Amino acid sequence: MNVILLGAPGAGKGTISKHLVDNYSMVQISTGDILRNEVKNKTDLGVKAKSFMDSGELVPDDVILGIIENRIKEDDCSQGFIMDGFPRTIAQAEGFDQLLKRNDLVIDAIIELDAPDELLIKRLTSRRTCSNTKCQAIYNILYQPPKKEGVCDKCSSELIQRSDETEETIKHRLKTYYEKTQPLIDYYNSGSNYHKVKADLPLAEINASVDSILK
Repeated sequence: MNVILLGAPGAGKGTISKHLVDNYSMVQISTGDILRNEVKNKTDLGVKAKSFMDSGELVPDDVILGIIENRIKEDDCSQGFIMDGFPRTIAQAEGFDQLLKRNDLVIDAIIELDAPDELLIKRLTSRRTCSNTKCQAIYNILYQPPKKEGVCDKCSSELIQRSDETEETIKHRLKTYYEKTQPLIDYYNSGSNYHKVKADLPLAEINASVDSILK
C-alpha cells in the first residue's frame, strides 16, 4: 500500500503518518530526511544536492526525484510507503508519476487532510520543541503538554518555540501553501484514489476515516 499525504502545515500529516507506520507496516518518506541522509553518506546524488544547498539554492526536482527513487527501491519500502511533504508542485507530481511508472508502482490512496486556517494556526503556535539538538522532542501545550511546563520530559532541556511557528510566520506559510501546493489538489482530485479527510475532528475519528479508505 502506497500513500501520498497532502495538507497544509499543521493539518496532521506527521500524526497520520505515525498511525500508518504503526498499523500498516508502511515506511514514512520525508524528502528532508532522505536528502540529509544522502548528503551525510556522500552518495553521488547527495554530493550534487549539497552543492546547491551550500550555495543557498533550491535542490532541483530531478535531484530530489533521483533521491526518492533510490529510497523507494530499498527493502523496507516493499510493504508500502507514505510520501509526507512530497510532491509539492505540479512539476514534481508529473516527475513522480513517471518515476512510479518506470518502477511498476502505483499510489493506492492520495489523502488530503483538510482543516480550517484558524485551527492550523492554533495547532502550530502551540508547538514547542526541545532545545537539545540531540533530542528535539515535540510537544503541544494545548494537546500534548510536557509534564513540567517549559521542560522536556525526555531530557529535561528547555522547550522553545521555533521561529517558523509564530503566528505571523505561519500565516505566511499558509499563503505560500495555497499559492504553490494547493494546485496539486486540482491535479489529483479527479482520480478514484483521491480522498479528502476532515482533519478538525478528534484524532480517533481521523484515524478511522483513514482506515476506511485503506480497507
